[in-house]
Formats: sequence, C-alpha cells, structure tokens
Amino acid sequence: MEKIEEKKEVRTIAAVLEHAGFEAYLVGGCVRDLLLGHTPKDWDIATNATPDQVQQLFPDSVYENAFGTVGVKTDSEDQTLKIVEVTTYRIEGKYSDMRHPDEVRFASTIAEDLSRRDLTVNAMAMDLRAGAAHEIIDPFQGRQDLRARVIRAVGDPEARFQEDALRILRAVRFGAQLGFTLDHATEAAMKKHAGLLEAISKERIRDEFMKMIMTDHAHEAIRLMEKDGILKYVLPELEEGVDVGQNKHHIYSVFEHNVRALQYAVEQHFDLDVRIASLLHDVGKPRSKRGEGPDCTFYGHQVVGERMALQILDRLRFPKDMTERIALLIREHMFVYDPDTVTDAGARRLVRRVGKENLEALFQVREGDRIGSGVPKAQPYRLRHLKFRIEKVSKDPVSAKMLKVNGADVITGADMAPGPKVGFILAILLEEVLDDPSLNTKEILMDKVRQLAQLDEVKLREMAKFAKRSADDAQTRIEEEMKKKYFVQ
Repeated sequence: MEKIEEKKEVRTIAAVLEHAGFEAYLVGGCVRDLLLGHTPKDWDIATNATPDQVQQLFPDSVYENAFGTVGVKTDSEDQTLKIVEVTTYRIEGKYSDMRHPDEVRFASTIAEDLSRRDLTVNAMAMDLRAGAAHEIIDPFQGRQDLRARVIRAVGDPEARFQEDALRILRAVRFGAQLGFTLDHATEAAMKKHAGLLEAISKERIRDEFMKMIMTDHAHEAIRLMEKDGILKYVLPELEEGVDVGQNKHHIYSVFEHNVRALQYAVEQHFDLDVRIASLLHDVGKPRSKRGEGPDCTFYGHQVVGERMALQILDRLRFPKDMTERIALLIREHMFVYDPDTVTDAGARRLVRRVGKENLEALFQVREGDRIGSGVPKAQPYRLRHLKFRIEKVSKDPVSAKMLKVNGADVITGADMAPGPKVGFILAILLEEVLDDPSLNTKEILMDKVRQLAQLDEVKLREMAKFAKRSADDAQTRIEEEMKKKYFVQ
C-alpha cells in the first residue's frame, strides 16, 4: 500500500498552476487508489484558481457545470487522462432537500474543500507542488482507515447522511468495492436515516446501484443493505424473499438463494445485465408460492418475476433495452434441458424466443440459479448437451428471415397482391420448417406457397395462429411434464 506515482499529464497541469501562483492537489478517489497501489480510473485536481483563471491557463478546456470543475484536455493516449478535471476549492451550504446543496461557494483552502466530502477514504489530498514529495493532506485520518480497511463518514455521520442520503448507498458501495467494513457509528447513522433515501431521485439511486453490483463484493453489499434496513428503499421486492422457505430441491431461503446466484455471477465476472438478472431471477417466488415444507411449489414464478422486474427497473429508470433484456432472462431462465425431452425443434424454439445474442447470458443466469440452490456443478451434463444441440441446429431457421423464400417470392410465385396473407403464409411455413428443417428449400416451400395462396385470408390467419400456438403448447406441455417429474418451478 501507499505506492505513489502520479502521471506526467497531471504533473504538467500542476506545474502550470504553480507557475501562475496557484495551488494544486490531487484529491478524492485518485489519492485513495494511489495509496492502495491501484491505478486511478480518473484524475482530479483541486486548486484555489477560479474556473475563469483555469480556463485562461488552459484554453483547450471545457467548463459546462455549476460546480467549478474545468475539464482540461491533454494529448494523452490513456483514456483516463484525456481530460483531467480541475476543480476550484469549494464548500457547500445547507441541504434543504437532502439531495443537493442550497448553494456551492468557492473556498480558499484545501482543508475546507476536504471537509465537505462524504467518506474519510475520499477526503485526502496529495500536494503536487514541486518538491512537496507527495505530501498527503489527511485531516480526517483517511489513511488510517485505509490501513484498518474501514469505511467511515467525514465528521458527524448523521449530518453527512442528512445532507445527502445517497451517501448511505455510497458507503455501502465503497465497502463492497474495497472489501472494507463499516465503522460502527457510520453504520448506525445509515440505519437511522435509511428512510431519507425516499427523497433521492431514482436516477441517482440507479447509478449508485449499478456501480455497487459491478463490485467484487456486490452480494455482501445486498446482505448488508437488508440487515441495516436499507434494501427496502431500493429493492423492496427482493426483501419479500427473506425467510421464505423453499422445497426439497433447495437448501436456502428465496432471498439467500438470489444473493448466492448473484455471488456466482460476480465470481465469474459476468456482465451487469446477468448480475442483475441473477439477483432478481427468483424475485417472483414469494408471490407464487403454494403450500409449505418440502413439497411446496412456485409454478409460474418466472412469469411473475418478469413482470416484477419490469416494474422494478422501470421505477429505477433503467434504459428500456436493458430492462427488456433482463426481464427476458428472468422469464426464460427455467428452460428445460433434459436430453430425453428437448428435441431439435425445441432447441430451435428456445433460440427463437430468446435470440442467439442472449443465449450465453441465459445459460449464465441458469448456472447461478443452480449454484444458488446448493448444487456442486454449474454446468451438468444435461446443460452441456443442450448447448451442443443448440450449436447443432444454429444454422436451422428460427425466424422468417432465414426461410429460403421471402415476401417477394410469395407475392411473385403465387401471383398475389401484397397484404396480410403474405405474412400469414410465411408464419405457417416457418412453423413447418421448425419441425423439419429439411423442408427449407425454395422448391419445396414455393409448392407450399402456391397451395396456401388458394385459401382465403381468414383461413390463413387461423392456420398461422394455430401453427404458432400448437408449437408453443407442445413446448409448454413438455415443460409442465418436466416440472412434475423433477419438481421444478
């Protein structure tokens, strides 16, 4: 720990400020990371120069905020150093809305600037003056807390969290990010003021939650939030699974099972969507539970969970495409993969329902589901067999676009006008080809097109609906039989 090595781009900016008669300090997270021997993800300099003065010294800069931060552009090839943020010392006024300071005033000393920060490990500065020998300004013993691996609020923790309740989640997140424990007084204040999170915008909560989920101790953060009464202000639906027992195929409660699935996703370094889907994959179980004891059931919990996930992620203002992908992974995570049951047609339909681009993520969620249930293997033979089968049929049609005929062929070959009949015919052809890929030749399909073209639109609509419904019903019957046989939900 405490290996100090700032970058030349940072040193150059500091030298320009010093030459003009101003102070320059590295501050915040980059100082923390340097003291831990980590490479900072961004570099922040604090100075007593005003934003106008910084812009005069660095004409190639950007200033588009109300916080005194000027983005100084560099020629660095390092993405983390292309823009170095230079911020005027500032001190914040009262937080009447518990979210934003009523006013931001420029300060005259680095000590004043550090006093406004949230956590001691983020409230240190490193003197960048030539000859300063990397002197650390540490008025709140942040370096001591780094060595003790403790997260502690700056000054009075109750005051810090009442100023901005998002700091409660930031404390949890930094604990998970660094693998640190919480200071007792800080944790007590977090518990006491957790309800203030209701005043925080959903977008800010979402951003902090996403950062937390991508840490190496995300699962521990979720457990901590539940223990301290914080989770109910972020993911109350997840709390519904606390102490909810499962059947004989599980050894953990619903909540613990979900957290362990997330833990597996974290340990395997899966992406954000998979981590969130793993955490929420069984969120619908408490609402779909029937009975108690080893034979209780959770039929349809994946559909309930999909609806709940859509509501959760919409409430937290997640992007639409991300929300839909996570909901899809939750809905489909109970796919059947017994080699004696899943046919090639069934594998093709799984690909069609999920999309090839989502298959790997779906398997990852299922692996976490298995490990979270207490089984030793994430990928049993049956799952590997399904992956083999999917790869085997991957070149078979799974959408109308992969048929050897298209709408133009139907219109020309059957001498018919454009209209709904064309779509109905393609839908009927697709279902037949899903059952027998050998039919997917232009000659065979065009013969079928000419036959179907003789039927009226009403009949074709019925056939198209029946073709899709019969295929889906067949898959549903297979899945329901498997549920009964293996007692899965």
